[in-house]
Amino acid sequence: MAQRNDDIEAQWKAYSQRFAISLRSARDRAGLSQEDVAYRSGLTRYTYQKYEKGESRPGNPANPTLRTLLALAQVLETPLSALIPSDVPDLRSR
Repeated sequence: MAQRNDDIEAQWKAYSQRFAISLRSARDRAGLSQEDVAYRSGLTRYTYQKYEKGESRPGNPANPTLRTLLALAQVLETPLSALIPSDVPDLRSR
């Protein structure tokens, strides 16, 4: 059973990396700095930087709250669906 959990974690990590890429792309399109996005979203700059690295805490894949995701989408003036990759890993067996 441990192998299945390892597979899920690897998929989640890859997914959070794709989220990080879409977040960075949206920020670049908006012409904002990391500090601007963080401040306007109610995040610390450090937390926002971790999201752009695909992490929530060092070594842990990004897992922002729904509130944070909505704030980021609003600040970046982009639909939430543009930030969240569509190829969601299957997490049901967790």
